[in-house]
Amino acid sequence: MNFRTPAVRLGLLPAGIALALVPSFASAQEAASGTTDLDRISVTGSRIRGANMETQQPILTMTRESLEKQGFSSVADVLNNLTSAGSPAISRSESLASGENVGGYYVDIRNLGAERTLVLMNGKRLGATTAGLQDLSQIPMSAVERIEILKDGASSIYGSDAIAGVVNVITRKNFDGGEAQVYVGQYDNGDGDTQQYSMTLGATGERGSLTLSAEYNKQDPVWAKDRWYSRDGGLGPLSTPEDWSPISQNGSWCNPLVYDCSRTSKTAVWQTLNQGGNPNNPADYHELTPAEYANSNEQMTLLTGVERKSLYVNGTYDFTDTISLNTDVLYNERKTFQQIAGYPYQSNATNINTPLSAGSAFNPTAVNGVGGQEVSFRRRLWEVPRTTDSQLKTLRFAPTVSGYFELAGKTFDWDVGALWNRNESVKSNYGDMSLIAARQALGPSFIDANGVAQCGTAANPTGGECLPWNPLLPYGVAGNGSLSNPELQSFLFPTYTTRGETKTTSFTANLAGSIVTLPAGDLGFAVGVEHRKEEGSYVPDAFSQSGQSTGLGQKPTQGEYDLNEVYLELNVPILADMAFAKELTLNVASRYSDYSNFGGTTNSKFGITWRPLDELLVRGTYAEGFRAPTISDLYGGLSSSFESYIDPCGTTAPGSVAGNAACSAAGVPADYVQLGQGNKPCSTLPCQSGDQFISGANPNLSPETSKSKTMGLVWSPRWVQGLDVSLDWYRYEISNMIIADSVDRILRDCYVLGNSGRCDVVTRADDGHVSAITYGTANLGMMETEGFDLGIKYRLPELAIGQFNIDWQTSYMSKYDEQGQNADGDNIMIGRVGEAGLFRVRSNLGVNWQYGDFGVNYTARYYSGMKEGCIDTGEFWCNAPDHMANGEADPLRKTGSNTFHDLQVSWKAPWDATIALGANNVFDHKGPLMYSAPNSSFAYYGGFDIGRFLYMKYTQKF
Repeated sequence: MNFRTPAVRLGLLPAGIALALVPSFASAQEAASGTTDLDRISVTGSRIRGANMETQQPILTMTRESLEKQGFSSVADVLNNLTSAGSPAISRSESLASGENVGGYYVDIRNLGAERTLVLMNGKRLGATTAGLQDLSQIPMSAVERIEILKDGASSIYGSDAIAGVVNVITRKNFDGGEAQVYVGQYDNGDGDTQQYSMTLGATGERGSLTLSAEYNKQDPVWAKDRWYSRDGGLGPLSTPEDWSPISQNGSWCNPLVYDCSRTSKTAVWQTLNQGGNPNNPADYHELTPAEYANSNEQMTLLTGVERKSLYVNGTYDFTDTISLNTDVLYNERKTFQQIAGYPYQSNATNINTPLSAGSAFNPTAVNGVGGQEVSFRRRLWEVPRTTDSQLKTLRFAPTVSGYFELAGKTFDWDVGALWNRNESVKSNYGDMSLIAARQALGPSFIDANGVAQCGTAANPTGGECLPWNPLLPYGVAGNGSLSNPELQSFLFPTYTTRGETKTTSFTANLAGSIVTLPAGDLGFAVGVEHRKEEGSYVPDAFSQSGQSTGLGQKPTQGEYDLNEVYLELNVPILADMAFAKELTLNVASRYSDYSNFGGTTNSKFGITWRPLDELLVRGTYAEGFRAPTISDLYGGLSSSFESYIDPCGTTAPGSVAGNAACSAAGVPADYVQLGQGNKPCSTLPCQSGDQFISGANPNLSPETSKSKTMGLVWSPRWVQGLDVSLDWYRYEISNMIIADSVDRILRDCYVLGNSGRCDVVTRADDGHVSAITYGTANLGMMETEGFDLGIKYRLPELAIGQFNIDWQTSYMSKYDEQGQNADGDNIMIGRVGEAGLFRVRSNLGVNWQYGDFGVNYTARYYSGMKEGCIDTGEFWCNAPDHMANGEADPLRKTGSNTFHDLQVSWKAPWDATIALGANNVFDHKGPLMYSAPNSSFAYYGGFDIGRFLYMKYTQKF
């Protein structure tokens, strides 16, 4: 007896079907020594088992063979290069990003947000952060058998989050033998070294199997100083020192004996020490010049470093011929490293307020620490860059008992399963100064008889761990109070630790089969119930919560909710084997979800499949969807950030309302120019605040809701064997979107539209600049998107020179509109197609040639041109200055299209090994400068290649 047969019939083995009508599907595969029951397979997007279910919805399947032909070493990289994938959420280029989600790798289908794409592993949810993001780095590449991507809403089948689509990663099972793989690569700049080692072992017996896959992956960070678009500053190669931060690593101070040095002063003069000068002599200082400003990019990582260790185990056991056990166990450790420049310390900032004491031995206005005045200073803490080490440990256990039985001549499949998934995260931050220690280090101090600086006074020394700090000593200059002193660094810079944990617990039961046989075929059904509980916490240490550091303030996130769900799906054959109706089938599904926090919601889906000819299929779906508010949305703690915004009360703001009643009532001078970091007038807008703004959660949020429609054609002409063409249209509408209220929205409502109730959260300093603002999340958003997917796959007849396969996938986005407001305060839909990440056209052309043991795989990845708002009206910065949108001026900067080329050459060696050499972005194409820094902390789109990446891959089977 073949022990695999029951498992295959229950959908437990990885089996694909070669459907000639669907070009995006992989060719049929049979598990080694196993068989495939074509009548009862299970596919993503439906709980009903059947040979024709795959054609009813737009599903893309990526087989292990196709994954091996790509030069990417992670599941996330593979998925983010799909034409239907949106901008990467928190890309590795976003060095300035912070919080729980940083370090993870996510997928975003249709640009609807990673939190609106549901990720499954073998049909069960992947563990998520408190913000609902599912980290694909948990899944080792070596364990993947295939990936199925449903590009349609599926809340009626899977519940919350399946708005944009579903990614189902199917792992290897019933593996017999062994496989080892080594992958090494680096950019031709000599950095970004990547290494991956994996081993997969499996054994099968009479009634069961065991598969084990272990993987180690490490990708070194890439530094901003080593790339052309980031080394010189925020404007790329066009950056000049004037564009850098006036908070210099050389330190500067304002002499209160000569100037008005108050925090809001417009006449303050900042002076820095002459080379070789005496820091205690005011005459040895000169006014800080732009040539001495700080280029913070010199200390920043451009790509986050990553290290992963994974162990995956799958076990199957057949209790009887009709009852089987399938168990998945996954353990994964992920570590990431990112670095940004030392903190831009401003002693007179509202959240710091730590002047150099009048009694400090380093105060230039004092004589031996006597008779001085408090001094305001600025100093980039260059000696101690800010680093974040993020660790995530995942433990996942997913057992399922399944089987089938015969009743009244019908076959019924059932399964009962559970899922326990726990993610534990630890973030260690270093480089933010303790304000408690800073007050001591900047307080009274003296020089003792040994010439060493001490805290306190000669008559009353402080003693203990306190060491004085001289913030006016330039970087690299040694001496008393120098920040280069390791002991002083140890005193001033603690390590901040944030711990998080999320748990998903789920129990499911499903039953599927056919109720009756209709004239056109069996009426299929699936019914099931699920209970799920989500728990999450993200707790900064007490120091971080206190706000007594230069770091962004954070408060704990902690909460939980549970839900019960029931669903029913019917597959109703209406016509079959008739003229112009070889098949006409209706699929209906509905799911009721009852949440402990907001109540119940029902979501349904309708699909139709019509095959007028054997070679032509027409399909369409209408789906309702929802996304429940996450633990972070509901119970997230307050956090702070330095936001970039446009102040409409500033005279340089587009559509400025400077001098109107609302601005004047807030104390804003009529000639006010928006101020940024260091109270420096903003040269470009939006401009980043020099003060921390506060944001938080909202426990009264309701679910997001969506409606999606698809219509598609799948054609395989009889007269061209091997050619398959598919064309799918889609449209999504999302309402009640949970979005963060924004600084721009609040300021516009308050000062432009005159909504005085919105002004309550805004605080302005005496000079008029916004010094504090508090905002949260709300169900304020709405968006619509529409477009087409075209797939052409052609397997040419085998020629004397080898076998050629062509795979061309293209996505066209005709609409991507988000709700906003015009100058009159009316709600309008704002078109965003063409912005970075929202490409009108993305297209991948793949050509594979196989000749005996040799193979070549070539891929061209095309992205249409991008646009961004102008940062300046000059000709270079703004090539569409007269552009209008929604009746208002909307000057744009437009860039051209981009194509990246990948190449891999492989050879199957006689000793059952495969050797592959390849290059991603083989021609070293460089994308354009993007001054809005989309999905990045630099003037470049974060989803583009940053150079030519060369790699070698060796696979040995045994």
